[in-house]
Amino acid sequence: MKNILIGICGGIAAYKSIETARLLQKQGYKVRFVLTDAAQAFVSPMTLQAISGEPVRSALFDQDAEAAMGHIELARWADVLLIAPATANTLAKLAHGIADDLLSTLYLATDAEVVIAPAMNRLMWAHPATQANIDVLSARDNHRLLPVGEGEQACGEFGAGRMLEPQEIVAAFTSPQDWQGQKVVITAGPTREAIDPVRYLTNHSSGKMGYALAAAAARRGAAVTLITGPTTLATPAGVERIDVVSAQDMHTAAMSAAVSADVFIAAAAVSDYRINEPHAQKHKKTVHGALSLELVENPDIVADVASLARDKRPFTIGFAAETEQLLEHARAKLRAKGLDMIIANDVSEGVFGSDDNRVTLLSESQEIALPRQNKTALAKCLLTEILKQKI
Repeated sequence: MKNILIGICGGIAAYKSIETARLLQKQGYKVRFVLTDAAQAFVSPMTLQAISGEPVRSALFDQDAEAAMGHIELARWADVLLIAPATANTLAKLAHGIADDLLSTLYLATDAEVVIAPAMNRLMWAHPATQANIDVLSARDNHRLLPVGEGEQACGEFGAGRMLEPQEIVAAFTSPQDWQGQKVVITAGPTREAIDPVRYLTNHSSGKMGYALAAAAARRGAAVTLITGPTTLATPAGVERIDVVSAQDMHTAAMSAAVSADVFIAAAAVSDYRINEPHAQKHKKTVHGALSLELVENPDIVADVASLARDKRPFTIGFAAETEQLLEHARAKLRAKGLDMIIANDVSEGVFGSDDNRVTLLSESQEIALPRQNKTALAKCLLTEILKQKI
């Protein structure tokens, strides 16, 4: 059992630390809490004591606790110091060694692993001073800086700076960091091929599988770039997102990103064809009957990535979405496109838009059938198997 000392700073995201602690306890961790003065305006020490079963500390100069050097005892008790939420003010203190309250003093007095979950307004997060402090802390041994989420903030603005959700923070403790140092590019979602300014050709892809892979890779330490067609999905925490519309847009973005990647996963459902000459204005129905559209072939993104020069080519994985002869068609694509691996899934089973999937992972030497499961769980399994092959 690990001992986790949770430091809570003064921000609206402090309420998430209550659920984070509860989930950590369900995983078998023992938790205690330390509050900054500002944190007490957002969460009650009594609530936290009821959850942890331990006294909650906030004062550096607590006469009873310091009689036994309480701040040193707490620092030694912790296997992990989790600071969540970590405000811009606290990040600055930690980066520059300022010890003017109990939490910042504990930070200097502990040799435990330090996990930091920032939370602040989008402009505070983007400020060069904050980013410089993040860089300083990220470079320190035994430190893990969790990414921030993007979305609506308590102030009513929208952007990056939200603290991760409790489930995502807990996942950081349970996820191995075996993808650390890997640069991963993932394509996801459908593409749209314009017929005119109103209509387009597309497919039923929701993007859920690609987004699940991106989220899982980021949790396991990878630097992830997600190139996505139009979806309604939120950007996974810690993932760089590039939005595209057409197959040609996706091809341009993918080829640019792939040359510096270690792994490329083509999970997008890319349109094989596009309209040769899309109408500049909305096409009007002038006569009844059939309408012919001239289609031309789109570039094959994953094949082009796989054909890059050896010094620029990433380990390349494709998807084979089939409705019949699944493994036969997948093996043919594996060889024809020059891929390292291919993930075969039978889309006749209604996987488009679904939260589950069942796939078979193929390489020249292996065939691994993975059972139908939630796409989040499936992404974890796929990354584990891909890493084995890559190594």
